[in-house]
Amino acid sequence: MRIHFFASHLKKGLHMSKNTWSYILTIGLLSFLATSLFFAQQQPPKKPLPKIIKLDSKGQNYLRVLEGPPETSTMRSGLVTLAPKESVGKHSTENYEELVIILDGQAEMRITGGEILQLAKGFAAYCPPRTEHDVLNIGNETLRYIYVVAEAKK
Repeated sequence: MRIHFFASHLKKGLHMSKNTWSYILTIGLLSFLATSLFFAQQQPPKKPLPKIIKLDSKGQNYLRVLEGPPETSTMRSGLVTLAPKESVGKHSTENYEELVIILDGQAEMRITGGEILQLAKGFAAYCPPRTEHDVLNIGNETLRYIYVVAEAKK
């Protein structure tokens, strides 16, 4: 009797509409994807690897040097090139601390509501978290600098 019951349901199941089969396949696929995502999140994060980066901006004003996770733990950086009298624009460090390292030229780091830091080749400036600032090329030559930001401890 049980075999007959199962066989009759299987036979009815084979004659289901295309919409019903599509629904069943969709539910199955979504279940598979959800399970895969769950187990993927359980994997330990990949450890950042040492690397060498060529600092060639190819005539562009900006070159991303480090992208952040998973390439690094929290650090991001870039090479910025500014023409004379050009600025990067006011921005905030938000939850990051920033280091600006001057490679060529002269600059001012202008802290909103605070001091102006004079910078030249061979100097670096530190900007703490949650600080609005701007970097301005004050020289007659191209300014090139690298910034490095890392997430500040909470």
